[in-house]
Amino acid sequence: MSSVYFFEKGSGQPVVLIHGFCEIGAMWEDFTQELSKDFRVLCLDLPGFGKSPLPKPRISLEETAVMLEEWMEDHSIQDPVIIGHSLGGYVALALLELMGSKIRGIGLFHSTAFADDAGKKQMRNRTIQFLKKFGAEKFVSSFVPPLFSEKHREEFASEIEQATEQAKQSSLEGLIAFTEAMRDRKDRFEVLKNFQGPKLMIAGTEDGAVKIESSRRQKEAFSHYYELEGTGHMGMIEEKERTLNLVKGFCLEFS
Repeated sequence: MSSVYFFEKGSGQPVVLIHGFCEIGAMWEDFTQELSKDFRVLCLDLPGFGKSPLPKPRISLEETAVMLEEWMEDHSIQDPVIIGHSLGGYVALALLELMGSKIRGIGLFHSTAFADDAGKKQMRNRTIQFLKKFGAEKFVSSFVPPLFSEKHREEFASEIEQATEQAKQSSLEGLIAFTEAMRDRKDRFEVLKNFQGPKLMIAGTEDGAVKIESSRRQKEAFSHYYELEGTGHMGMIEEKERTLNLVKGFCLEFS
């Protein structure tokens, strides 16, 4: 049996929601409440985050995908729609490469199929150095607020505080391991492009982590592509109602 912690609600078509870096499955609670009216919604904690243990000091996205495929087999999750935020999108793409047509549809939420460029790799290395020097709590306290667009930070102060508290459930080892995994991940644009199932992308025009120019370069690969004007990296909070409707509509089309 897998050691992946998760919670689920509802029945029917499985929809797996995968959180991003410095996040836990509980970030999807509001989405789960609504989507579970029509689907079996499952939200997991990636290894090293929340209540899921990190099995070893270094873990690749490919190894993470194998773990999640085993988890799905253990819990009879068949033909799932997989939607990932940021790092969760990278994991979703690794799952797509591993499982292919066993996946019903895929959604990238402020994420990308492209590998890190040289500048982004350097940033990951600086993150690792910071984590080793100052620890997880100091890192997440400075990391979370800029994920929101500057104009939304005052409006969503309580949500930022909650997201920061959830981020503190990330282990230092998990943060380092997945920073390395993101840095070293392969380009999966062709995997995405060649997938024949439905594909969703939600991008923010003010996203500092996944630039809108990068999202637009991938637009051709998606059957459903949406931009959130003036939104940062946290569209599921900054534009909760709209993004929830987009995800629900996407899943309803082929459920």
